Amino acid sequence: MAVDEHTIEVAGEPVFYRDAPGDGPTVLYLHSVPTSSDDWVPFLERGGGLAVDLLGFGRSSKAGNLAYTLPDYVTFVEGFLDVVEVGSVVVVGHGWGAAIGLAFAQRRPERVQGLVLIDAIPLLDGFQWPKIVRRWRMFGFGELLMGSANRWLLARTLRAGAVSPQAWSDARISAVLDQFDQGTQRAILRLHRSIDPAGLAAAGADLEQLWMPELVLWGDCDPWLAPSFADAYGRRLSGSQVEHIPQAGHWPWLDQPSVVERVTSFTTGVSP
Repeated sequence: MAVDEHTIEVAGEPVFYRDAPGDGPTVLYLHSVPTSSDDWVPFLERGGGLAVDLLGFGRSSKAGNLAYTLPDYVTFVEGFLDVVEVGSVVVVGHGWGAAIGLAFAQRRPERVQGLVLIDAIPLLDGFQWPKIVRRWRMFGFGELLMGSANRWLLARTLRAGAVSPQAWSDARISAVLDQFDQGTQRAILRLHRSIDPAGLAAAGADLEQLWMPELVLWGDCDPWLAPSFADAYGRRLSGSQVEHIPQAGHWPWLDQPSVVERVTSFTTGVSP
């Protein structure tokens, strides 16, 4: 189906999003770093929904005065849904997008009909930042790393998160690189410096209170987020189904395209 593109204002900032018609409840797709709503085009084409570029990413505002923190992104999601006049959604989130979706569901559970978490940043005990993030969190050194992120280094990093050599094509990497400007680099650093593992666990304090159906998907070869956190989420989320995706990395749908169909099957089956 056709995917449309729009630019609107949310709290005075330009925000880019995509949408496509679909059956069932409205689905809101939330990407991780360093990507954008580009990630979700196959999902929109298959099942419809909304996919927004989070502040600091893609074609949305990357203003230097914005606060790129987990609570501020939850506020952004609320404001975005208000502007597009959507009351409640099924949230599909990947990485940081999944963490934002979980935090939003805890703040506004009446607006979340269901959740799909794909290789989610763990709002759980026992998580430690991977090596690359620990480097980003070092003031000065993190800026140096970001500033030296040329095409070769970006391609090397993204491809390290996948199993299939075809997952990150040259064209896909070029699309990420085109949007990987100083504003996005700043947003990534500020987001990761805004919270530590203890703060992430505290942000998931009320996970047991979530009542909506949840699907937890995890690439078993994710080099940065251990698959054991999928099962840990399953123990905390009472309505969850947990599915490990074999031979898949941090972006499991790039290694295993059948993930798109699995997500769409779940979201269209969620009852209001």
